[in-house]
Amino acid sequence: MNLVGIGIFARVAEAKGFSAAARKLGISKSVVSKEVAKLEESLGARLLNRTTRQLSLTEVGAAFYDHCARIVQEAEEAALLVDRLHAKPRGVLKCTAPVAFATMHIAAALPEFLAQYPEVQVDMTVGDRFFDLADEGFDLAIRIARELPPNIVARKLAPINRVVCATPEYFEKHGVPAVPQDLAGHNCIVYTHANPDSLWRFKSPEGDIAVPVRGNLRLNDDEVIWQAVLGGLGISLLPTFTVGKDLQSGRLRAVLTEYTPGERNLYALYLPNRHLSAKVRVFIDFLLERYEAPAYWDRGWSTLSGSAAGPADERVQRQDKTAGATKAKSRSRDTAP
Repeated sequence: MNLVGIGIFARVAEAKGFSAAARKLGISKSVVSKEVAKLEESLGARLLNRTTRQLSLTEVGAAFYDHCARIVQEAEEAALLVDRLHAKPRGVLKCTAPVAFATMHIAAALPEFLAQYPEVQVDMTVGDRFFDLADEGFDLAIRIARELPPNIVARKLAPINRVVCATPEYFEKHGVPAVPQDLAGHNCIVYTHANPDSLWRFKSPEGDIAVPVRGNLRLNDDEVIWQAVLGGLGISLLPTFTVGKDLQSGRLRAVLTEYTPGERNLYALYLPNRHLSAKVRVFIDFLLERYEAPAYWDRGWSTLSGSAAGPADERVQRQDKTAGATKAKSRSRDTAP
């Protein structure tokens, strides 16, 4: 099959003439006429009715054109895809991210990203609600979620682990819970934004466990809860991306680690699009590499029996930090509160 002839025939049909098609294609009228004639000959069918005044499609030509138009469109889209994949990332990247994660981890990563891609400008809206990407004009959303909205493409960036934790001094004074039910005897600081019913839910080999918790402090911001826990006010269930630095240093201690809270993940969300722009693609790839499992906030502290990081864990942390100079520098900066 003569693909060049198919493309030329499609343009002739659309332009309704050899001369107009030739001007659009930037070739001579005689070349256009010869290519269409060769195509008709190879098919053994007349595709065009030619008169001195006008040109029209035959019945066969009209049916054949429908397929030719799709072939030309697919070829153009394939060429466009290659061009965009190789295009230099540039322009404004409009995105959104949750407050705590953006503050603690994305903000520290932006200087490195913008240094790598100086022609990209980041316009980031920080907020904890789900933004409508289409209605509000966002290219990308970074979200922590259990369930995802429909009609959205999701790339998992990292698991979001949570741990029950408090200061070592708190556990020395009040004891260490051995099973989730023991939390009933502790002063639990409750995150009301995501847990209004004051139930902490865990998964275990025996099945799901829901434990009612209570205490003298209820807050709707997990960063404030983090500070309250560091202050020794009680025990709480917090994401490790918030408390990882403190678990690594021993300022906090994780307990009940054999019981897993409900799974959540960090996602990059974008609208279904056959041609993902270069600026969005490189930002997603940048975050995927930065938060590769196990994420840097989950390294260097032990989950065994809720113990704080010891010498062996510190050796692992040092090995991770020396694995790659550039990546290690960025990660060690990001673990700062």
